[in-house]
Amino acid sequence: MQLILLLSLIYLAFSRVSCGHSEKSLTFKYTINDFNVELPKTDHFVMFYVPWCQQCTNLLSTWDQLAKLLSEKDANIRVAKVDCMDDAKLCSEQDITGYPVLKLFKVGNAEGILFRGLRDLTSLTNFINEQFIERKIGHSEMGKEFPLKELNFENFDTVLEEGKSFVKFYAPWCGHCQRLAPTWLALAKAMEFNEEITIAKIDCTEYRGLCSSYDVRAYPTLLWFENGQKLDRYTGERSLEELKKYVNKMAGAKIKTETTEQIKTQVVEEGEPVVDLGADIFKEEIKEGITFVDFFSPWCGHCKRLAPTWEQLGKKLQNTKGVKIAKVDCTVPDNREFCNQQEIDSFPSLFLYKDGEKISQYSGNRELQDLYDFVNTHIVHDEL
Repeated sequence: MQLILLLSLIYLAFSRVSCGHSEKSLTFKYTINDFNVELPKTDHFVMFYVPWCQQCTNLLSTWDQLAKLLSEKDANIRVAKVDCMDDAKLCSEQDITGYPVLKLFKVGNAEGILFRGLRDLTSLTNFINEQFIERKIGHSEMGKEFPLKELNFENFDTVLEEGKSFVKFYAPWCGHCQRLAPTWLALAKAMEFNEEITIAKIDCTEYRGLCSSYDVRAYPTLLWFENGQKLDRYTGERSLEELKKYVNKMAGAKIKTETTEQIKTQVVEEGEPVVDLGADIFKEEIKEGITFVDFFSPWCGHCKRLAPTWEQLGKKLQNTKGVKIAKVDCTVPDNREFCNQQEIDSFPSLFLYKDGEKISQYSGNRELQDLYDFVNTHIVHDEL
C-alpha cells in the first residue's frame, strides 16, 4: 500500500513538472540560467512576477491560455514566467520594480518591449499581432496575406507609390500606440477587400530617418498618402468607427497637400492633450515654446495619482499657442539613459522647458489649478 501511494505521488509530481514545461500548452518557468540560454533561440513573451502579488495570481490562468493559443497557432513565440523572489538578480537586470511586468523579447533584443495594455487574452493577443504581424496569430486564415502592411526602408516607396494608403507611424514603447494597435488591426481587416486602399504601419524606433522625413514628432502619427504623396494627417478620434469614416471619406477626396508648417502646427494643436515623448524625439519636440514634462514610472503610486490631473492639464492648455504638456516613461529601455541625463532621481519629476532649455523644476502641490498657475506664470512672464 505504501509503495502504491509513493508511486502515485511520484506520478503526480512528474505530471505537474511536465505540464509546467509543456511547449504545447502551458507556460515555461525560467530561472536566470534558462532565461540566458533560451532567449537567443526564439522570441519570448515573459511575465515577471512574485507569488504574493494578487494581480500576478489573477493573471496566471490567462497566461497559460495565451501559451496554449500560441502553441495551437504554431506561432514560434514562447510564453514564459520568472519568479522574482527566486531570481531577484535577473529581475534587477531587467529593471523590474513592480508586479506583474510583461515584456516581449524578440531574438537579438535583450531589453524587450514593455506591455502596458489590459491583461486579458484579447489584448495580449492583439499586442503580439502588432509586434509579429507576419505570423498571423489569432483568427486569420493560414496562407492568406495579412491585410496590415509592415513598412520598412525596402518596401516603403513600393507599397505607397500606387493607390491610397493610411499609415500609422508608431513606437513600441508608446502607450497611445499600444492602445490603438487592436483598432488599427481591425481597420486593416475591414479594408482588406478594397484593392485601392492599403492600411500600414512603420516602427519609428527602427526607421527614425524615414519617419523624420515625414515630420513625425509624436506617436502615433496617422498620415494619408495617395500615389506616394502625403496628403493629410488624421487628428480625429481613434475609434474604429471614426477611422473607417475617415478612410471612406478620403477614398474619394481630393485635397491640397499640407505644408510642413501646417503639419507642425497640427501636431501641437490637434494631437493628444499630453504628448508621449521618447529620447529619440524629445529634443525636436521641445525646441520651440514652453513644454511642461512629467518624467514618470508606471509602477510609481504618486505617478498614477497624478496621471488624470496631468491629462486634464493637457486638455486645459491644448489650444494655448506655444505651450504643450508632455510625459516621458523613464522605465522604457531607450529612455533610461536619457532620464539619467536629465537628472531624474525620483518620480514623478516635473520640469518646464523653454525653447529647448530646462528652466524650472516644479515642486508645488499637484492639483490642477496649481499646475495650471505654474505654467501660466511662465507664459505671462514670456509675454512681458
